[in-house]
Amino acid sequence: MAEEAVKAVEPNAELLEWPKKDKRRLLHAVYRVGDLERTIKFYTEGFGMKLLRHRDIPEEKYSNAFLGFGPEESNFVVELTYNYGVNSYDIGSGFGHFAIATEDVYKLVEKLRAIGGNITREPGPVKGGASVIAFVKDPDGYTFELIQRGPTPEPLCQVMLRVGDLDRSIKFYEKALGMKLLRKIDRPEQKYTLAMIGYDDEDKTTVLELTYNYGVTEYTKGNAYAQVAICTDDVYKSGEVVNLVIQELGGKITRQPGPIPGINTKITSFLDPDGWKTVLVDNEDFLKELHG
Repeated sequence: MAEEAVKAVEPNAELLEWPKKDKRRLLHAVYRVGDLERTIKFYTEGFGMKLLRHRDIPEEKYSNAFLGFGPEESNFVVELTYNYGVNSYDIGSGFGHFAIATEDVYKLVEKLRAIGGNITREPGPVKGGASVIAFVKDPDGYTFELIQRGPTPEPLCQVMLRVGDLDRSIKFYEKALGMKLLRKIDRPEQKYTLAMIGYDDEDKTTVLELTYNYGVTEYTKGNAYAQVAICTDDVYKSGEVVNLVIQELGGKITRQPGPIPGINTKITSFLDPDGWKTVLVDNEDFLKELHG
């Protein structure tokens, strides 16, 4: 019996090493907007993003736009979705914000203010620290944190989500997705703890900021924010890992690994223990799709 137990454990242990060896990065965040052209204008003129791709799918009654600070092959981008006839969405209480790194927060705030941006926190140092930040809402009510930082290859630098059990979430993203805990900060005076997790240092790549508010274990998801996508060299093996971790920590597979009909890009998708959705996308298929 003991030998059988060892044999059962060994393949799982080896499989759980896969995410650390895999070639991964955050590809894009998907969310819904009520007026695609209005949002494109705000992001390009205000934030300085570039419109990278724009496609209309009339048979499915929706349009997409991909925007970011660099090409999709190397940079994290936002994928905006407009569903015909739907002009507003509920962001919910769980989604926090996106963040943009800039060399001059004050200058960027004045640029955004001039085009009608809703500045919800004026630029200035964080309480008890030296980092200069500001907050602004886009036309759909999504919050963007503006962070003063030196030159970076990834200005679109954070996606913040609220979670009900921070240690469980850290463990989930480390084990299921191979992310590293970069730093953890507790703010007892403001009754929250946050963790930065990702695949590289914060000034080099996009990271997830997971926030736990003391005593709050559940949040509403709304219908506005959809998911993040992450690339992998093997969707099937990555799906097996996620399935193992879900059995331990909670969550749910929402799409088994395999090609999307009509596109043939291989993906799998799942919910984490808090219900936040991630899509894993085959690296080669993603590049083929980009280059048509």
